[in-house]
Amino acid sequence: MKKWITTAGLCASIVFPMGAIASDYNIDTKGAHASVNFRVSHLGFSFTQGRFNDFEGTFSYDPKNVAASKVKVVVDTSSVDSNHADRDKHIRSDDFLNVSKFSKATFTSTKVTDKGEGKLSVDGNLELHGKTVPVTIDAEFIGAGKDPWGGERAGFKGTTRLELNDFGIKEMAGTSYVDLDLYVEGIKQ
Repeated sequence: MKKWITTAGLCASIVFPMGAIASDYNIDTKGAHASVNFRVSHLGFSFTQGRFNDFEGTFSYDPKNVAASKVKVVVDTSSVDSNHADRDKHIRSDDFLNVSKFSKATFTSTKVTDKGEGKLSVDGNLELHGKTVPVTIDAEFIGAGKDPWGGERAGFKGTTRLELNDFGIKEMAGTSYVDLDLYVEGIKQ
C-alpha cells in the first residue's frame, strides 16, 4: 500500500508539476497603473489619441508555462476620452461606438504564445459594437516582483490594430482602423 501511494504521488507530481500553476492577477486600474489607449489617423495629416478611462480585468501568468496564461478585460465604452468633449460625444454616438446600445467591450484570450525574450502573442476574441472578432495582441513582459506595500506585481505592454469595418463601425476621420496601445500592471491575488 505504501509503495502504491508513493508511486501515485510521483505520477501526480509529473502530471501536475508545482511550477505549472499560473498566478492570478487583478489589473491595477484603481492605482492608474494600467491603460487602454487608442490612436487614429486624422485625415492622414496627424493622429488623434485618447483612452478609455474605465475598465477592469484579470490575468493569469506563469513565466515557466506561458501557454497556461489567460486574460480577460472589460472596457466601459462610454468612458472614451480624447480630450475633446464634442469629439467624445460624437464617438459615443450611434455614428461610431453607439454606447447607449453597446456599453461594454470585452476581450477574452483563447491562446497565449511565448515568442521568446519576453515577447508574447495573445490571441483572443474581442466583443465590440455587437460583433465578436478574433484579434491578436503583440505583447511584451515588462517585469515582475514585490512592490513596496508587500504585494507582488507583474506588468506587460501590448499593441494591436482593429479594422473598424470588422465591427460594423464606419471610418473615423478618413481611416478604416484604430491602433490600441495597452499597458497592464496586475496585483497578484
